[in-house]
Amino acid sequence: MKHFVTALITSFALALPAAAVEVGDDGLHKTAWMRDTFKDLREDLAEANAEGKRLALFFEQRGCIYCTKMHKEVFPQPVLDSYISENFFVVQLNLHGDTEVIDFDGDARSEKDMARKWNVLFTPTILFLPEEVEEGATAPEAAVAVMPGAFALGTTLDMFTWVNEERYLLDNGEDFQRYHARRIQERNDGNTD
Repeated sequence: MKHFVTALITSFALALPAAAVEVGDDGLHKTAWMRDTFKDLREDLAEANAEGKRLALFFEQRGCIYCTKMHKEVFPQPVLDSYISENFFVVQLNLHGDTEVIDFDGDARSEKDMARKWNVLFTPTILFLPEEVEEGATAPEAAVAVMPGAFALGTTLDMFTWVNEERYLLDNGEDFQRYHARRIQERNDGNTD
């Protein structure tokens, strides 16, 4: 009987995830690199710039299986977790939330109404912002990239790197898809940084 109980406890322990992902009262996953702000995007951008980081807006929703997959399998990977923490100022938005968001154009709406205004339909969706946003522009108009959906570690890391290194400004013709294809080839060849 003692061996059966020990085997049962061991089996149960092995079935649990290595590190539990915290879920807030709003049903959204929480990470150490997400910021709790007043969601005034001009203020968030100024704070991100002051820290030498890029502003990223994460739309998620309660019960999103793709968000859960990202938070359990992709974001905890040390290379990505540290890269986001070191280089990005992340503000989480709830696709169905009621917290007020003030867009760069001064328009104030609830998170759910802002999602409609910005045509955000899927979760997770990540909007990456530049260091400067023109007066009167909305977040999606200013965004340098949008990542709609859940992706594997390589794609996600490549997107964060492409944005952080401002590769979208380069004149070499290497858009994200070409950059990502090159990075995949480099990883396959063992030529990674």
